[in-house]
Amino acid sequence: MAINILLLFIMLIAALWTVMGRSLLKATIGLAVTSAALSVIIFRLNSPIAAVFELSVCTGLMTVVFVSTISLTKPLTHKDIIRLSAKRMKRFWYLPVVIVMAAIGLMLIHIPKDLALSIAEKALDVRQVLWNTRQMDLFGQIVLLIAGAIGVVILFEERKKDEW
Repeated sequence: MAINILLLFIMLIAALWTVMGRSLLKATIGLAVTSAALSVIIFRLNSPIAAVFELSVCTGLMTVVFVSTISLTKPLTHKDIIRLSAKRMKRFWYLPVVIVMAAIGLMLIHIPKDLALSIAEKALDVRQVLWNTRQMDLFGQIVLLIAGAIGVVILFEERKKDEW
C-alpha cells in the first residue's frame, strides 16, 4: 500500500512539473516520468499488457516525438518564457486541487477481484485479452494517444500565434 501511495505522489509531482514548468524540454521529461510512474501503477494493478503499451508508447515514443518537435522549433526568449508561464499559472490554478480530489476518489474505489485475474487465467490469445478482457486499458491507451496528438497540435498553434 505504501508503494502505491509513493507512486501516486511521484506521478502527481511529475504531472504538476509537466504542466507548470517553464521549459518545454523539462515538461517533456516530466511527462515521461509521469507516464513511467503510471505504467508501474498499471503493472501493479495486474495489467501487464497495458503497462507495456503505456511504457513503450507514452513514455518512449511520445517523448521522442516531443523532443524532436521541440528541437525543430524556434527557442523562446527569457521574457517570453516568463510571460507564458504567468499565463499558464492563471489557466491551471485549480489543477492541484482537481488532482488531489481525483487521487482521493481513486483510492476510495474498490476494485473487484475478477478484474484483477491474471491474463493466463482469462485467455491465452493477445487479441482476445485486448478486445474482450482489457477493453478499458485499450480505451485508456487510445485516450492518451489522442491527448498527445492534441498537445502537439496546441504546441504548433501557440507557435503560429506568437510568430505573427
